[in-house]
Amino acid sequence: MVEPLVRLDKITKVFGDGPTAFQALRGIDLAVEGGDFVAIMGASGSGKSTAMNILGCLDTPTSGRYFFKGVEVQALTRDQRALLRRRYIGFVFQGFNLLPRMSALENVELPLIYRGEPAARRKSFAMAALAQVGLEPWASHKSNELSGGQQQRVAIARAIVTRPQMLLADEPTGNLDSETSFEIMRLLRELNRGLAVTVIMITHEAEMAAFASSVVRLRDGLVEQRELAS
Repeated sequence: MVEPLVRLDKITKVFGDGPTAFQALRGIDLAVEGGDFVAIMGASGSGKSTAMNILGCLDTPTSGRYFFKGVEVQALTRDQRALLRRRYIGFVFQGFNLLPRMSALENVELPLIYRGEPAARRKSFAMAALAQVGLEPWASHKSNELSGGQQQRVAIARAIVTRPQMLLADEPTGNLDSETSFEIMRLLRELNRGLAVTVIMITHEAEMAAFASSVVRLRDGLVEQRELAS
């Protein structure tokens, strides 16, 4: 039996102690196969962002087990988790998180700098990533010279430049107009299908979730249901 790319087994997360403690996750079970495209939906406070942070190795669960490619993540050291994050996971955020004084190319190169890649290799990989999102002609433009949709494309290029196996997108269209949102979602779907990148996306918009292959709905820290996207 093939192990899923990621598997959450009875994951809980509690913030705080004593009477003020808040249980954000109450025993999440979730498996995502390699190459899948999953949308996570739920009301505010349902546990979406907490689950995403655990999947991205940005936080650790209170109890339960998280497996990535069959490896139990909690058994790794802090440095090993950071290495897993750098090597296998890309992140796309609602707010783009680009550095305004740097060019699109320089922003995309950043993850490769953290990995210690030489300059020529960084530039080659970053230009290839920009080409994949249709922004190669804008490589020298600073991020504050780009439209919102172009900035999000740069952010996606930065996320895929390390050739991750999993892309985590947290409300990637939240700051975009409708037309641009659909453009970004079509791009994510193309990357999912063309590069076989596993995409896990948080969204509150059903129209955006419809681009995924399945939708996981969270409610009060639990998986309420999982269904095929319409």
